[in-house]
Amino acid sequence: MTQPITITVHGRPAPQGSKRAFAVRGKGGVPTGRVAVIESSHDRVKSWRQAVLDAALAATAGRQLPLDGPLRLGLIFALPRPKSHYRTGRNARQLRDSAPAYPTGTPDLSKLLRATEDALTDAGIWHDDAQVVGYVRLEKVYAGHYGGTILAVPGASIVIQPLPEHLTQGC
Repeated sequence: MTQPITITVHGRPAPQGSKRAFAVRGKGGVPTGRVAVIESSHDRVKSWRQAVLDAALAATAGRQLPLDGPLRLGLIFALPRPKSHYRTGRNARQLRDSAPAYPTGTPDLSKLLRATEDALTDAGIWHDDAQVVGYVRLEKVYAGHYGGTILAVPGASIVIQPLPEHLTQGC
């Protein structure tokens, strides 16, 4: 069996998928009747995808790519904690008792996944993210040591496991 690929990405994970639409205006602000659609967090998505691409290329240097066949993916996104989760004054580095263990708000996990899988496609890791047939682990956690997080800083831990073709036949 082919060895798994392990990629550690540092940076703030950004979601992809939310769109913002606006009317295109011509000279003098006159509406043209056209509508433009852009990613709502375009700059953050672009920098996140670049961070994933760079980390993927570094982790796979000298490896035969793109991967063929079915793949299983493990992905843990480590998000920064808001300042409001910490105490103040001399205890500013300690979490409040009321700080949640997991990030249940935005960004949406499926949108983080979409941006990251697209970046791995751009990096040439696989032909198409449709090759991913299952997820070993997929979650978002807070960066740091609290809650057993793998990453001490914001980013992602990615494990890509190629599956033998014969295991997927005749099931």
